Amino acid sequence: MSAVTQQRAARTGAHRGAPSGSQLPVDTVPRLVLAAIGLGALAVVAIWWKNTLGVVGLDQWLTNAGRITGLLAGYAAPVLLLLMARIPVLEREVGADRLARWHAMGGRYLVGLVATHVITIIWGYSLTAHKNVIGEGVTMVLTYPDMLKATFGTLLLLATGFFSARAARRRLGYETWYYLHLATYLAVTLGFAHQLSNGADLGEGPERLLWYGLYVGTAGLVAWYRLLLPWRLDRRHQLRVAEVRPEGPGTVSLFLTGRHLDELGAEAGQFFRLQFQAKGLRLAANPYSLSAPPTRDYLRFTVKDLGGHSAAVARLQPGTKVRAEGPYGAFTARRRRSRQVLLLAAGVGITPLRALFETLPAAPGELTLLYRASAEEELLFRRELTAIAEARGARLQFLVGRRSEVGDPIQPTVLRNLVPGLPGHDVYVCGPEAFMEQAVTALRQARVPRHHIHHESFSF
Repeated sequence: MSAVTQQRAARTGAHRGAPSGSQLPVDTVPRLVLAAIGLGALAVVAIWWKNTLGVVGLDQWLTNAGRITGLLAGYAAPVLLLLMARIPVLEREVGADRLARWHAMGGRYLVGLVATHVITIIWGYSLTAHKNVIGEGVTMVLTYPDMLKATFGTLLLLATGFFSARAARRRLGYETWYYLHLATYLAVTLGFAHQLSNGADLGEGPERLLWYGLYVGTAGLVAWYRLLLPWRLDRRHQLRVAEVRPEGPGTVSLFLTGRHLDELGAEAGQFFRLQFQAKGLRLAANPYSLSAPPTRDYLRFTVKDLGGHSAAVARLQPGTKVRAEGPYGAFTARRRRSRQVLLLAAGVGITPLRALFETLPAAPGELTLLYRASAEEELLFRRELTAIAEARGARLQFLVGRRSEVGDPIQPTVLRNLVPGLPGHDVYVCGPEAFMEQAVTALRQARVPRHHIHHESFSF
């Protein structure tokens, strides 16, 4: 493998020419997706409007508030599942981290809609029936069709929303958070039965058929991209661990081999969700970035010990079977719009940038990598990066030590001094979440256009 790496590094001097990204504006597809979601929400409101002749009195106002929030919640649930269904065009053109942010934001709206629906519908019905709210709530749960299922589904959804809040999320490991989110599939399924049984706006007409189409279509896409396609790829490519190589304190590179790897269509900068067929790792698929350009013979990932799953990777034995979902992510050369490119890395964030540093088309002097680390031993791939920089005529600068000594790359004045002509660059940023947030702010203050700043995060 080292021979292959050296040969590939020697060929990097041949990567020249103009940017090879898509000619569509970067945000075209994301805007189209948001527009489609918005039009769908308007259609749901239209269904309510069509079936509402008039609203008179507090009880009707509350009941109709419950109807419309219930409809919108019923629409939002499958949309949120679609955002995380690993649909390739969305993963490629929108990006995994932006989809995750939309999913998280939509999840907060969904929890709010469900809570409002429950409160207003019970309150409205209690006023109509001249009963107290608690008594009416008990009656609805125990006597209305599919209400016990809906109640259990609602509790699951609210629990997931609570543990997904940022303060609670920090206390959960990735694996726990992953398993908890699987409960949302059950919650949505239970809620669907309730919508058809009790939804006054979903009669026997076209609205009901459209609702079936939305839910059945979502179930089909989720089943295909989250279950059947990974199984099919597993059978086709038969990935296995070939080597686990130490790279630094608590960090290893994982080499995977398999069959027909060139058919995966992976690009530098992308990531896979890896599920290792080893004790304690079989049930969770965690995201790991490629740390070298993919070849037909192997894929390389570099993993830092950040939790139970990543720590266990260092103990994997050659021959261990691996199921892989992907490739995913829009953090690739296709995002590029300028001839000059800055790669800005911190810590293990060098992983996808190391692959991009080798493959981004650039003439000598057009490509710069700034790599921030607190100590020398934290630097990864130093020899590889140096060899690539020399072969390509690229600029490489290690910023090691205290910020006061080496300069802080998340300060706009420092960035402008380190990178002349910074506003004319495309910038790829990867590192700890706080670093990326501060770096994006600094780049904007340094007048780098927003659509020239590219980053992805796994902190969802």
